[in-house]
Amino acid sequence: MSTIAAGASPEASKTPMTSEEKKVIFASSLGTVFEWYDFYLYGSLAAIIAKQFFSGLDATSAYIFALMAFAAGFLVRPFGAIFFGRLGDMIGRKYTFLVTIMIMGASTFIVGLLPSYANIGMAAPVILIALRMLQGLALGGEYGGAATYVAEHAPHGKRGAYTAWIQTTATLGLFLSLLVILGVRNFVGEKDFADWGWRIPFLVSILLLAVSVWIRLSLNESPAFQRMKSEGKTSKAPLTESFGQWKNLKIVILALVGLTAGQAVVWYTGQFYALFFMTTIAKVDNTTANLFIAGSLLIGTPFFIVFGMLSDKIGRKPIIMAGCLIAALTYFTVFPMLLKNANPALVAAQQATKVTITADPKECSFQGNPIARDIDFTSSCDIAKRAMTQSYVPYDNKDAPAGTVATVSVGDKVMTAPAGTLNEMRNGFSPDSAKAIAEFRKGLSEATKAANLTVAADPDKMNKGMVLLILVFLVILVTMVYGPIAAMLVELFPTRIRYTSMSLPYHIGNGWFGGLLPTTAFAMVAATGDIFYGLWYPVAVAAGTFVIGMLFIRETKDVDIYAHD
Repeated sequence: MSTIAAGASPEASKTPMTSEEKKVIFASSLGTVFEWYDFYLYGSLAAIIAKQFFSGLDATSAYIFALMAFAAGFLVRPFGAIFFGRLGDMIGRKYTFLVTIMIMGASTFIVGLLPSYANIGMAAPVILIALRMLQGLALGGEYGGAATYVAEHAPHGKRGAYTAWIQTTATLGLFLSLLVILGVRNFVGEKDFADWGWRIPFLVSILLLAVSVWIRLSLNESPAFQRMKSEGKTSKAPLTESFGQWKNLKIVILALVGLTAGQAVVWYTGQFYALFFMTTIAKVDNTTANLFIAGSLLIGTPFFIVFGMLSDKIGRKPIIMAGCLIAALTYFTVFPMLLKNANPALVAAQQATKVTITADPKECSFQGNPIARDIDFTSSCDIAKRAMTQSYVPYDNKDAPAGTVATVSVGDKVMTAPAGTLNEMRNGFSPDSAKAIAEFRKGLSEATKAANLTVAADPDKMNKGMVLLILVFLVILVTMVYGPIAAMLVELFPTRIRYTSMSLPYHIGNGWFGGLLPTTAFAMVAATGDIFYGLWYPVAVAAGTFVIGMLFIRETKDVDIYAHD
């Protein structure tokens, strides 16, 4: 293979990085932090956005739908990876950076101005989802370029350490979004924040956009790309080379299932699902939960660099695989511990009082259906389960003979659920049915409240130290799988198609496997009544990645990335 060097031989690239090169990498990383800030504002405000833009649905469906809108940005990320990756491999990394940051910043700013469902009806969620998709497209083109850009500047033997700075940007962007949200929330008050103050973090992103564009304009093009372009060796058809040739497509597929899928679910479980779990299942108030997450990110973020540097010494593969394995083995232990230490009164109540829904299984629908409304659930089983899922109270399922009317037992108290008719499903509940359902829900609410099954977490009884320790542990698992991944993906592919090839498996893994995790896990919990059932999703994916990665992924730390054609 011919050598494509960044103006120097591979041996010369072993010399320490110059101050100018460090400045370029710092500027690239800082711009990426701002882009992640824009992207994660939505996730941090999912509960409020559900009320603002999906108020036409019941509370559970609105929250699931808000998570789906959050996931929409992830679903389109692979398409952004293909589109912008192709541009990056053909015309350069720098100009692609400028386009992605402007799309991201503008989309975020518009979300801050978007009228709610109460003002413009269905147009509000439609526009919101469209803006999320634009953000996803932009981010799809951002990460591959940033990782490639930094790796192509890094000295030989230090790619793990230098690209680890790019890996911190996602977490730092989330951390920044949490800080801004907390600051605004405390300044304007909880009521005003839920009403209009939530828009401020989106609107101030215009300032970050201006800074980011200025930073991107000051960057130089990647020296590896410049050299390759001067030699006339840039790819004329990066998509065809990346995905139309089996030798490269095979690596893309293995990178997805043997690296990025597991990395993604560990990343999103440790940061986003942990936040959702704290606020919905453990019933910790938003401010306290965000402070815990922010604290764990602050403590855990340096480990991105630690594991990036360690990967330069012992390899990328063992660290990433270890993170996936530990996650798969510990999640079903760690999250019950998190619940017990965050809300011990709730755990005690759940142990003291069992809730059981006894019903004909043929009458029970999938409660995680995001487009269903209360009116769509007319059987006694569905009405009973809907009431339980909306309060996040765990329950057991017990099968009953066909035709049996569903009952809910809360300890010794047994309540019979009402049922609607097919005509009511089409035209709305009759006054008598609506009244019966309302009375049933009221009685169920009173029974669960009396049993402390909906008790909010008490900060005075919370084991704050242990909660923080558990969240830090989850973040450290994130740093294990995420810290070395950029260097490894860069090293897997040739320079001429690197931007395109590495971007697609990264964004399918993180956009689809990871981005869909909160929605999927939440729906699994809603469907089964088991508050820990959603953990099967990240556990299964992480375990699968560990097996495939160990068998088929090669170590890359000693690869000379300039020797790739």
